[in-house]
Amino acid sequence: MNHWVWLFGKIARRLWFRASLYCIAGMSAALAAILLGPYIPASLTTKLGADAVGSILTIIASSMLAVTTFSLSTLVSATASAAGSATPRATTLMLEDETAQRALATFLGAFLFALVGLITLHTGAYGDGGRLVLFAATLVMIALVVLTLLRWIDYLARLGRMGETIARVEAVAEREIDAYCEAPLIGCRLLTTVPAEAVFVEPEKPGYVQRIDFATLQSLAETMDGRIFILRRPGGLTGPGLPLLAVANESRGLFDEQAEALRKAFVVDRQRDFAQDPRFGLVVLAEIGIRAHSPAVNDPGTAIDVANAQLRLHVRLAEGELKALTEAKASDQPGDGEASGDGALTVTYDRLHLPPITPADVFDDSFLGMAREGAGALEFAVRLQKIFHVLMHVGHKPTRVAARSMADDAAERSLSALSFEPDRVRFLAARKALGLKTDTL
Repeated sequence: MNHWVWLFGKIARRLWFRASLYCIAGMSAALAAILLGPYIPASLTTKLGADAVGSILTIIASSMLAVTTFSLSTLVSATASAAGSATPRATTLMLEDETAQRALATFLGAFLFALVGLITLHTGAYGDGGRLVLFAATLVMIALVVLTLLRWIDYLARLGRMGETIARVEAVAEREIDAYCEAPLIGCRLLTTVPAEAVFVEPEKPGYVQRIDFATLQSLAETMDGRIFILRRPGGLTGPGLPLLAVANESRGLFDEQAEALRKAFVVDRQRDFAQDPRFGLVVLAEIGIRAHSPAVNDPGTAIDVANAQLRLHVRLAEGELKALTEAKASDQPGDGEASGDGALTVTYDRLHLPPITPADVFDDSFLGMAREGAGALEFAVRLQKIFHVLMHVGHKPTRVAARSMADDAAERSLSALSFEPDRVRFLAARKALGLKTDTL
């Protein structure tokens, strides 16, 4: 994806962007009546009562300003509630939600439409035909506002609720997992080892990698006649001692301008972003589950809901990775990503090497914190064992291995945290019923 396209997409998700477009559309609709008025037959203006448009616009202007203010305050309160009960990382999804943005933009656009219409109406810029066009546009605006209000009411009934927040995070994580499974290495070769003579490039400032411009890196590698080893995927922490990449070329060195060009291919910011980062959605879900175990919340049901969502995502990830591997084998592609065929491991950037996302890291993101904080809750500990049991039976072998390791780790934590002996007996019985070992814990 081109850098400017990515930047525009990021800006377009902001709350003010859609509102600005709707405001421009509303003002343009009010002013367009001046241009269209001369084409309206004079006889129609008396028949349709266009003179009443002024009072209607007054009602719209006064009511839409109040509705916009109320809606914005409600959205702010809901995001604050989600930040307090779930995690602050989930509030971004609420502010970028299309339904909320469309509702606020419609109300604000309707207010400006009415305001501009009233101002222009009182200046006498509209003729009889212009007032009729304005009257018709007002009726359309009323219908649009009513439909938006109905959707907004349904949306507000769910806004800020824990289940809705979990569903939103799961949906965006699912989207990024699907994108990852379509191209696990994003068209690069698999990074296995970095040559000893490679030169490392660190960022100008520490932070998280939000985006990588692979096409630019490929072009730079061709110019330098070398290979680039990308050390940080999107979502990875970088800074002094945690370089972005390493370059191996014939000259065994880099000019300052070359290093600067390489840095510019990375977008490094203070916070992680969901785009291009399939692990971040799992991390945010885990944060919700961890907070559910805190003494202030003490809600094991929410933690179980989060664990169930993690299960669905891990099954999806395992199936996607297995499909990618199957397609690679069907296309006579080696499983190390050194492919050039038509499968999910197709190499587009032959001079770039990228590390994979390992199941062990993904399991740590998803379950390690919840297993630690929920170790003393019997019902949650048993549910985790059942989830790991399911993941031990997926077709993707690395996922099965990681699931078994995490199941044993979580079991040891639970046996250490469960102080009531009958609870320990129940937990071991649950593991035994699942066919998991109990004698070596």
